Amino acid sequence: MPRYRKGRLLEPVVAAYLAGLVDGEGTVTMTRQHRNEKRRVVVCISNSELEILKFAKDKIGAGRITTKRTYNERHADSYAYQISSRQALDLLKQIAPHMKSYKARRAILTLKHYVRLTPRNGKYRPGVVKERERFERQVLSIRPSKSRDSISIPESGRRVTAARPS
Repeated sequence: MPRYRKGRLLEPVVAAYLAGLVDGEGTVTMTRQHRNEKRRVVVCISNSELEILKFAKDKIGAGRITTKRTYNERHADSYAYQISSRQALDLLKQIAPHMKSYKARRAILTLKHYVRLTPRNGKYRPGVVKERERFERQVLSIRPSKSRDSISIPESGRRVTAARPS
């Protein structure tokens, strides 16, 4: 029986919606709180609509919402929903099949290796440490595609650069 608080089982339509939020407004990454600790998986969604993040937290059943600091009075209040470690893995298992961006590749790689390379007691065997560090670098090296095309907008005759659809 796991000691961590597991998230709820999501309805497929909710999982797809949350995948869209993560693809568009979120991130799948590996962070650490202290310099000497190993990174943990984190799924974060930033948004200025607090109700959207409350919906996500309610449906997932875990995580937390924080207020982001604004540095300009003209900027709207902004919030971040964050879930980490094994709870984030529970979420990724459900939303990864619906994800479309480079974050899907991060999610799949994390789901494949994170548990095997992360002992519950934090005691790493010597061979696992190097493999874990390599895994962290591999996840963080997955970035958005840089392929862009120039397209014409007929009404204005201008050329703009846009991401190539996949």
